[in-house]
Amino acid sequence: MISKPNILFIVSDQHNAKVTGYNNHPDVKTPHLDRMAEEGVRFNNCVTQSPICTPSRVSFLSGQYCHNHGYYGLHGQNPSGLPNIFTHLRAYGYKTAAIGKIHCPEYWVEDACDIFEDSTGTSVGGRSKKYTQFLKERGKLELEDHGDLPEFGDKGRQSVEGRPSPLTFEESQEGWCANEAVNFMKKMSEQSNPFLLHVSFPRPHQCTTPSQEFWDLYETNRLTLPPNTDYDMEEALKSPHLIQTSEDWRTRDWALFEPRTFEAARLRKQHGYLGAVSQVDAAVGVLLNFLRESGLDKNTIVIYTSDHGDYATEHNVMEKAPGICSDAITRVPHIWWSPERFKSGHISDEVIELIDVSQTICSLAGLSTLETSDGKDISPLLQGDEQEIHQIGVTEFVWGKSVRKANFRLVYYPREMFPDEYPNGFGELYDLDADPWEMKNLYFDDRYGHIVQQLQSELLNWLITSTRPGTVHGVNSGPFPFSESPQTMVRYKTVINMDGKINPDLIQQSATKNYL
Repeated sequence: MISKPNILFIVSDQHNAKVTGYNNHPDVKTPHLDRMAEEGVRFNNCVTQSPICTPSRVSFLSGQYCHNHGYYGLHGQNPSGLPNIFTHLRAYGYKTAAIGKIHCPEYWVEDACDIFEDSTGTSVGGRSKKYTQFLKERGKLELEDHGDLPEFGDKGRQSVEGRPSPLTFEESQEGWCANEAVNFMKKMSEQSNPFLLHVSFPRPHQCTTPSQEFWDLYETNRLTLPPNTDYDMEEALKSPHLIQTSEDWRTRDWALFEPRTFEAARLRKQHGYLGAVSQVDAAVGVLLNFLRESGLDKNTIVIYTSDHGDYATEHNVMEKAPGICSDAITRVPHIWWSPERFKSGHISDEVIELIDVSQTICSLAGLSTLETSDGKDISPLLQGDEQEIHQIGVTEFVWGKSVRKANFRLVYYPREMFPDEYPNGFGELYDLDADPWEMKNLYFDDRYGHIVQQLQSELLNWLITSTRPGTVHGVNSGPFPFSESPQTMVRYKTVINMDGKINPDLIQQSATKNYL
């Protein structure tokens, strides 16, 4: 019998947390995620570390904040020495696999996995040869449309236009990835190997082209648009770049189908997005149904989340930029499922972060913590407890930070961000209880000045205390306050973790404050 729990870590790309059935969205159909939430534990306030794919993925796979691992863009060299959950669990005998849209720096995940199938070509080596051959055998290779609408050439690249895909669900990235994942789990079960399986679906990220059966779940002209699509953004004191982006979507020529008005194209985007969410939901259903039918559900922990959100037509923006200024992007759906381990049906409103996945997996598997992770163990919340895990939850850009605490969300920008429009500085503050669609910026309201000051102070404290330095006199230079371990090394009289830095917890524990 397998003693260690299996881990199935499912990630979708760009899933707005509001667009789920269990969150009472008026239109979307997500029966499998709804059942997963009903049988598992769902988190209403999970914060992503970045509103961009690659830095978010580096964060939740390593457990580090962006300002520690340094990745803020879509590409980059291998973060040499930075462990991830694959390398960590592999050291404890786990078989590791990554299938789908991995979207990480070169060879960082590839070299840590026994099985690696990047279906999208967003990591080194291009699209999975196996998936490419799969489509060729069906004569469908030129029709694959997760990243562009091939019939429109260059104009169809990264389009947010909605239409049904010519590929069936089984031929789509979601269907193929789910089936490959099932095959991997079957093999591991036969060999009695514990596994860490990361399945990453490309949708509902554009192109919003679900297979016909999921497109047909919705009618374009009967969809409900978010309440913050058409309102006075200037009066609401929204950020200058969000206002400009919204205006660009309204006025530029991006519609590809008739009628080519903004209002019609916006509805097609919403239609395709909802269908893509339902397609991801169906793929999740394939995975969960296999676990139930095979009996692996009794020893498998399943996590569902997304790397970041999508505007999904909120504020009349059709994708994810500029992401830092909206709860639609910084908050993600998050469910943990293992009916025999967790408190079924529990709903947690505590602020957690995606980086918590790494430490919580270690805790639940009975493994040593990942010393290079900034995350926290949220396993008490999985048992129904309510306790503060983070004082604040932070999403990072280089020149902007979104801070979530209780019902308030602050966006901090340096004064240099908008020097012409706001020479004295600009920020955003929202009371999400009173204003869940963020249509009233309270930052300049004197009645909320103390909230702004409090959150800015907590942000500064967080940035200082969470940063991982390379050396600190008296902390990681002799005499050493901590001993060597498999996760540390000595380099010229200093003890460091494998990423070349030291854990900020050691600084907090240091008895010598003279050089801090």
